[in-house]
Amino acid sequence: MGHGRYLQARAGALCSGPMQLKLYDYWRSSASYRVRIALNLKGLAYERVAVNLLEGEQRQDAYRAVNPQGFVPMLDADGKRFTQSLAIVAWLDSSFPVPPLIPASPAGRSEVFALALAIAADIHPLNNLRVLKQLAAMGVDQAGRDAWYRHWITEGFDALEALAAPRAGRFLYGDTPTLADICLVPQMYNARRFDVPLDAWPTLVRADAAATALEPFAAAHPDRVAPAETKG
Repeated sequence: MGHGRYLQARAGALCSGPMQLKLYDYWRSSASYRVRIALNLKGLAYERVAVNLLEGEQRQDAYRAVNPQGFVPMLDADGKRFTQSLAIVAWLDSSFPVPPLIPASPAGRSEVFALALAIAADIHPLNNLRVLKQLAAMGVDQAGRDAWYRHWITEGFDALEALAAPRAGRFLYGDTPTLADICLVPQMYNARRFDVPLDAWPTLVRADAAATALEPFAAAHPDRVAPAETKG
């Protein structure tokens, strides 16, 4: 979607009703990053509520009272609360169908979810902050934790490249952004943070470049949303 189409979609979405959206978010959370991208692609205005994972705010009673899992993101839509990033994006796609992020055809829908879940279910959970903290608690040093992180990205990206290459166009699935790209971009950000070489995955690199060139993706980047006091 070009910048002009993004602005048109944003204007259309904002005129569609008075729904108030509030995103409980941590700036570097991959799952939160996904939802920020989706909200931006849909052109939806939302209030962002920072939940500092490093300080354990997600485990405090006040937050668990509204989200018993104690995870981010959580999206509050006029008091109705949605959790789990892929479920939130699916709700957004049903509630605000322009532009579509999930194909309408059963086969296309299944293929896009398979690409997205290869990241959201198979790579990301193994490298989640709580897993890294547990590894530290078990005595794994920083070098070992970094090696763990890079191992699971490498193994996951090898499989994702093979899955995506036959279906990819400009983006990971065809020529418009989908849920697959929404999951890919945060994981590519993580790979770069941990100095994972990307040359082995040209399809992923190409799709990531196409997506991050779009303002809805760029505006969701952690560097664009991080409060100054939590950067580092």
